[in-house]
Amino acid sequence: MAATTTVNSAFHAPESSNRDIPWYLWCAALAVTSVTIGAHWDVSWHRSIGRDTFWTPAHMAIYACGILAGICCGYLILNTTFRRPQAFVASSVNVFGFRAPLGAFLAAWGGIAMLTSAPFDNWWHNAYGLDVKIISPPHTLLMLGIFAVDIGTFFLIAAAMNRADGELFRKLQWLLLYIGGLMMVLTMFFRMEYTWDIRLHTSGAYVAVAIGVPTYFALLWTCSRNRWAATLSTSFYTLFLMGLVLILPLFPAEPKLGPVYQPVHQFIPPLFPLLLVVPAFFMDLLLEKTQTWKSWRIALAAGPIFVLTLVAVEWPFASFLMTNAAKNRFFGAGYLDYGTPSWSYAARRQFLNPEHGLVLWKGFVFAMLYAALSTWLGLALGKWMRKVQR
Repeated sequence: MAATTTVNSAFHAPESSNRDIPWYLWCAALAVTSVTIGAHWDVSWHRSIGRDTFWTPAHMAIYACGILAGICCGYLILNTTFRRPQAFVASSVNVFGFRAPLGAFLAAWGGIAMLTSAPFDNWWHNAYGLDVKIISPPHTLLMLGIFAVDIGTFFLIAAAMNRADGELFRKLQWLLLYIGGLMMVLTMFFRMEYTWDIRLHTSGAYVAVAIGVPTYFALLWTCSRNRWAATLSTSFYTLFLMGLVLILPLFPAEPKLGPVYQPVHQFIPPLFPLLLVVPAFFMDLLLEKTQTWKSWRIALAAGPIFVLTLVAVEWPFASFLMTNAAKNRFFGAGYLDYGTPSWSYAARRQFLNPEHGLVLWKGFVFAMLYAALSTWLGLALGKWMRKVQR
């Protein structure tokens, strides 16, 4: 698909006057990058050291996202509202008397929510335990804030891309795909408990992925106008996690909480990424070949393609991850956090309640249905996002 678009003559966006991406879009992209690194770093901190102090570098990386979002969105909102430059006003919406692009309001709310959750989270840990569960009221507020910053940043870049053309359009297109890859990292981060390697021989893991991930594929493909959008964004996801697997164990760490079941002397990295790049590749091919089809027909074809291609590569790869051959620096299957008992499935490298036969295929059918619905939703959102210019 050609990477071109027509600029609406009613808009004279600030970024259309030059061929460079505006600083506030880079700032928003840096915010998403910071929280993506910080989230995985924080989980590694908890798995390697435990709850240490609120002022860990991982926490600072997370909350830097809220600060950076506040800087770029505050600039857009205040500058557009009070100085009212024509180019900014033309690409803005009105919210309670303030003017700015829609994405700026979303990301600004997310930044405020993230910073509000910080003292709440610190109090919660002091009141209810040093290393409590992931899902708690302050963590939920933090997660909502992170998603708002992500979505707001995506809106800002997509709207700027819809107003741009030529070289600037292509630069913004790549930035959009990069943000899409980071959003893929974060959406899989919140599926971590359901897609742990010991669960990859159950249908539930594939159902968890089918709910939402095809939405990202279809949304990015339609919105970005890049024929390999799903493959490229998923490649960013894969390289990001592989980088964490290789880099985090280079730094020393010692547990500060008990009980300690495993000797830990370095940061524990996340698990090796799911092989989502394979279904992403086939989704790109499908969406390229079916551009004249109705959305519901594309979705019906996409559901089985997504699930079956993922199962075809992930199922045997999961078996490989259970072997000693995967216990190396690259695949990282040998890293165990200090709280993993030696008798656990993860320590023994055995699948947890593996499914077979009718039960397994019944789960796969549901996964295909969810993948189809997710694809249909992504196509609808992508078509709408192509029209967003404010």
